[in-house]
Amino acid sequence: MARLPSPTGLIVSVQAPEGSPMRDPQVIAAMAEASLRNGATGVRLESPEHIGAVRRRCPDALIVGLWKRTYSDSAVYITPGWEEIRAVWAAGADVVALDATERQRPGGQDLADLVARAERDLGAPLMADVDSVANGLRAAELGCRWVGTTLFGYTEATAHGMPPAWDLLGPLRRQLPADTALICEGGVASPEQAARALGLGADAVVVGTAITGVDLQVGAYARALG
Repeated sequence: MARLPSPTGLIVSVQAPEGSPMRDPQVIAAMAEASLRNGATGVRLESPEHIGAVRRRCPDALIVGLWKRTYSDSAVYITPGWEEIRAVWAAGADVVALDATERQRPGGQDLADLVARAERDLGAPLMADVDSVANGLRAAELGCRWVGTTLFGYTEATAHGMPPAWDLLGPLRRQLPADTALICEGGVASPEQAARALGLGADAVVVGTAITGVDLQVGAYARALG
């Protein structure tokens, strides 16, 4: 298993939607470098192409990598299967983030098998993107080194909830193994909320849209101004 630094402070999610000019790999790499220069301890990146671009520009960066891909037989889209895990790791990620909810995966792939294979064949540390305390604890038992609240409010079972997942942090911190990192991700929109997450037990906070989501942020202002 590869050595993985303990996450602390702020991890910036540097992503852009399909069709956006911000999605250019060099733009992503520039935003990642700017984030790291100004105090981020790591970056979260989507797609092997973007991971590779940032690794080349920022060789010492802590990179959490994922690959969003959709399949007709599953609602899981964050690094859903073995092909995606292997590609994200090969591109240069330090930790691979994947959906670790209880939902059916594409092609009937099994989360436990994927976690075991990632460790056995790649030595790749995994971050479990979860939506509940139960799924976070299960992911840690399977061997995921980091647990993040990324999918609270985004799965069918938690669609009633509104991130940030404040209520998940305390129970997860108390019940997770001491060496499993807890990451607050999803809906954090201000420095005050980020600090609150750490106060509730998170080791690190992932912030994306509020910092790097140019398309969504500008759109929100434009709609508000008519």
